[in-house]
Amino acid sequence: VVLHRGRVVAERYAEPFGPGTPLLGWSMTKSITNALVGILVKDGVLALDEPAPVPQWRETGDVRGGITLRHLLQMSSGLDFAEIYGPGTDATNMLFTEYSAGKYAANAGLEFPPGTFWSYSSGTSNILARIVFEHVGASPQAVYDFMQTRLFQPLGLDSMVVETDSSGAPVGSSFSYATARDWARLGQFWLQDGVWEGERILPEGWMAWSSSPAPAASHGEYGAQFWLNAGREGEHKSFPELPSNLYFANGYNHQSVVVFPDEEIVAVRLGFTTDNSWDLGAFLQGVHGALAP
Repeated sequence: VVLHRGRVVAERYAEPFGPGTPLLGWSMTKSITNALVGILVKDGVLALDEPAPVPQWRETGDVRGGITLRHLLQMSSGLDFAEIYGPGTDATNMLFTEYSAGKYAANAGLEFPPGTFWSYSSGTSNILARIVFEHVGASPQAVYDFMQTRLFQPLGLDSMVVETDSSGAPVGSSFSYATARDWARLGQFWLQDGVWEGERILPEGWMAWSSSPAPAASHGEYGAQFWLNAGREGEHKSFPELPSNLYFANGYNHQSVVVFPDEEIVAVRLGFTTDNSWDLGAFLQGVHGALAP
């Protein structure tokens, strides 16, 4: 699905899928978690630069006590969590064997000083999702109501579901489903800096910050739960021919919601590609070439 200036200009499905088929987003869920945290920051419930409210880090002398919400959002916590999928690994245990994904990830030790080292981590996103869970009522019904009333219903995301772990907290790294049109609608919401039909849902400037390189991301490739095309000093760009301010949510099997802020384009691709046969760059160049002024 491709949007231009808020309107659907292209849409295509493979049988038997269609506009009503909810599809798994995998790590695009991290960008939903960004929005849930942003709502609580706007409410004044959470603050970016205060110590992250994780109970096991609050004990006197715990070196993890210096990790802030900003560090977590920018994947710069310094926690020792291996983003490797296989039997017995951190990521696999967290997603498939643990009662609480967020608590499991929060038990990781500190490998680097907070804010000094960037490392992509699904564990970090589940710590954030656990923080959201505990600050909206700490029950499955409470977090469901929060997601529905504060984000999904205002945007009309009727198909969107974020699955929970056994404790009832959202699996904020991985387990979300929505139709392609609803993923596109979410991308339009990001493009509009968290404003929908005149209502500000995210803090002003939240998306500009979220799509700016994390200081510890050496190649400028990551912001706050979003991948970027920024590069450092014009180098290391994922898509050299495309705008530097492009940003995107990205899933394990090459799902993506890509936002071109200046051109007002949102491009969604959902699929199940297990190799490198899908060329996102070529797809985006085609879209950009067709729609950009």
